[in-house]
Amino acid sequence: MNNADEEGIRLQKVLSQAGIASRRAAEDLITRGKVKVNGERAHLGQRVDTSKDVIHVSGKRVMTDVDKVYFAINKPRGIVSTMEDDEGRRCLAEFAKGIDQRVFHVGRLDTDSEGLLLLTNDGELANRIMHPSHGLPKVYRAQVAGIMDRATWNKLLKGVELDDGIAKADKLKIIDEHAGQSLIEITIHEGRKHIVRRLMDEVDHHVSRLVRTEMGPVKLRNLKPGTLRRLTPNEVGELYREVGL
Repeated sequence: MNNADEEGIRLQKVLSQAGIASRRAAEDLITRGKVKVNGERAHLGQRVDTSKDVIHVSGKRVMTDVDKVYFAINKPRGIVSTMEDDEGRRCLAEFAKGIDQRVFHVGRLDTDSEGLLLLTNDGELANRIMHPSHGLPKVYRAQVAGIMDRATWNKLLKGVELDDGIAKADKLKIIDEHAGQSLIEITIHEGRKHIVRRLMDEVDHHVSRLVRTEMGPVKLRNLKPGTLRRLTPNEVGELYREVGL
């Protein structure tokens, strides 16, 4: 804000309420030049309008709108990736009953797939995450049939022709091989329907279990199936940065 030290909320209080740091630590961040308001270096005693001013700490945007909420949920197998279902099937709404605001899911997981989904009421961020141009990387752990050889490994990294175009893995990692099956970690940045399962079917390694463990900077961690957690301010800031907001 320009010339607005008489109005608004003190910057260090805003940073404290946003979970960035205690007020004393926030003052230190401001003094060291780590905080910017609307692109300009902040100063001690500065007041801000949280409905309009854009705040960055160490290059990461700080979300100051208290009405915006961000959650990670570990979707269990058999749950439909919608907030309501016309057929009466179990869906994400039953796990979001404790959230005061009305939220929606960001992206989808197959009903038979498990793992990380995001819930939010921040439409701008959600649209950016889901837009193909931003290509937010997603990490999956997949239990697949067979032991993967080097030729298949290279093929997945170079690209496989599917009926709707070429798809490829950005990264691959073998976690375990046992009893004719492989546990792999695959990173892919696109969101076409059933993309991981279709990709693995094309190289004759059928997926029997699929768990998404990461979406960009957000990790599943030790979140139990059917539970959710609020994203940290750092995670929200990283998401904003990755999608160019």
